[in-house]
Amino acid sequence: MLTLGFDTSNYATSLAVYDSGAKEVVCAVKRFLPVAPGRLGLRQSDAVFHHTAALPELLAELAAKAPLPQAEAVGVSARPRDAEGSYMPCFLAGVSAAAAFAAARGLPLVRTTHQQGHAAAALYAAGLAQQGETLLFHVSGGTTDLLLYQGGRLERLGTSTDLYAGQAVDRLGVALGYAFPAGAGVSAQAALCTEPVTPKSTVRGLDCSLSGLENQCKALLAAGKDPAYVCRYCLLCIGDTLVRMAAAARERCPGLPVVFAGGVMSSDVIREYVTARLPGAYFVPGQYASDNAVGVAILAAQEVPPCRTTSA
Repeated sequence: MLTLGFDTSNYATSLAVYDSGAKEVVCAVKRFLPVAPGRLGLRQSDAVFHHTAALPELLAELAAKAPLPQAEAVGVSARPRDAEGSYMPCFLAGVSAAAAFAAARGLPLVRTTHQQGHAAAALYAAGLAQQGETLLFHVSGGTTDLLLYQGGRLERLGTSTDLYAGQAVDRLGVALGYAFPAGAGVSAQAALCTEPVTPKSTVRGLDCSLSGLENQCKALLAAGKDPAYVCRYCLLCIGDTLVRMAAAARERCPGLPVVFAGGVMSSDVIREYVTARLPGAYFVPGQYASDNAVGVAILAAQEVPPCRTTSA
């Protein structure tokens, strides 16, 4: 069975086709939302506009690479998280397009969340889709969550009490002249640092605080510290935060694998730091770590049995 996934986050418009029989991704396409230089993201009205403009073109691109008429179900991320009050207008663009596609072809429509899609994509890429329980970090510009994946459900065990990791990275990167989202630029700059860096982190139990990191980076730049050093310091502080949160989680849930997902987890600097201190940790490839529709398509396949006989 082929399923089609839609995800319209505040960063990118994403579509994917998944083959549940072969358990493989047939095709995935993505387009980042355009952000003006010096800006830290988009207004939601602008994000909805750009998604609406991009979706027909990406659907046409996907149709040239995958047999969309064979799709038997459609999945869409309808909101950021599975929590009361979780809502962002940008996801309405994806819901509208997915609902229209499903209705036109008489297909079931499965509504899920952006975070659940991230989790499904990460577990698929890590080869842990059938694992009963997993500790999973979702670290991006909109969340720094430590989650327990259990029986297809996500329980939040810990989070940042203030700034998200992606916000700290993006604010530093934009201050240095990188385009938003700035993670790739910050990580590339950090790789140029040859000085020893001692990271600092603020973790209390399963929760963390990252607002101090932003202030520390500003102070280092103001003091004339080399940008490569500041970028490496920023990323290693995030890495140290995650290591300490994971250690606390393993005390509570011993023996569980730990998976890292979310756009910030695409950084090689963070991955090298964390994996050296957390043996067996899973860092999934960038296309599955950053925003994508793969997990949404996978969740649609799990919700709708093959050889359906009725439509939604």
